[in-house]
Amino acid sequence: MVQAGLDWPTAGALALAIAVALAWDARFGEPPARLHPVVGMGWMLAALGRRVAPQPQAPARPQRALVAGALAWTLGAAGVAALAWGLQALSSGAPGWWLQGLALGVLLKPLLAWRMLRDEVAAVEAALAQGLDVGRAQVARLVSRDVQMLDEAGVRQAALSTLAENLNDSVVAPLFWFALAGLPGAALYRWANTADAMWGYRGVRDGRDWTWAGRWAARADDVLSWLPARLTAVLLLAASGRGLPWSALRAQARRTPSPNGGWPMGALALRLGVRLVKPGVYALHACGRLAQPADTARALLWCGRAVAGWGALLVAGLALLELIGGRPS
Repeated sequence: MVQAGLDWPTAGALALAIAVALAWDARFGEPPARLHPVVGMGWMLAALGRRVAPQPQAPARPQRALVAGALAWTLGAAGVAALAWGLQALSSGAPGWWLQGLALGVLLKPLLAWRMLRDEVAAVEAALAQGLDVGRAQVARLVSRDVQMLDEAGVRQAALSTLAENLNDSVVAPLFWFALAGLPGAALYRWANTADAMWGYRGVRDGRDWTWAGRWAARADDVLSWLPARLTAVLLLAASGRGLPWSALRAQARRTPSPNGGWPMGALALRLGVRLVKPGVYALHACGRLAQPADTARALLWCGRAVAGWGALLVAGLALLELIGGRPS
């Protein structure tokens, strides 16, 4: 077996870390907000955003806003990756790969969030059973769109779209980058994804104009999510027990402004046979039927299978690397 340096864990430790992180997530869910690294990223991005994004009434200086946003994103990303690297190096100094894996798994867990996503989407369906207003209030926790005009079908569509898109953002992509680049890879991805969620807007949000200031953040997330989003679509199809023509899935994915979000959302819409619509933005599988409560249950089942399958694939692949004496380079 190739011995890892102090700054890089063995493939076996990476495999164990993924298993530990997923098991920890299933059993305990999210850590307290004061200890949550993604929450900390959000605080940092909010503070930086007040400096890089101009107010709407300020004179238009697009080049200055673009450079400021890119520089702030890069400095924050470097800090996040460096901190993750340092923590990984400390864990790699533990005696034995299994202790390294346990420590890394605890550190990795806050960078993925399947249980919280599953519970929040299930809570939307439970809230709809109590009334439309309750359902709207619950789905508002998940989406940035205006929910006041949504009917029952619209609330359910918003929840299902969020489930599919965040299956990539919160689980598949962080684990993908962890397997390739260790804890720094997963941390960098969550920084990019959080920055896109907070900065990646065209126009005014929260009293700031993000048209140019958030452009770098949006493009960075597009790049880092490109392959994981397509893997997520494949995982969803496999979990549902049936494939689809790639051309049909690609046609649906192209209907969204995002180059990535349409892949998992399109896969879910086509396999469920329902339409997923965000008024004025996209309409996936527009000829499909309206989603019903049973569709939420099926979607959650398939996504759970996808998470388990993805984790098993990564653990098996990394374990094989360990057996043959290799490790990610």
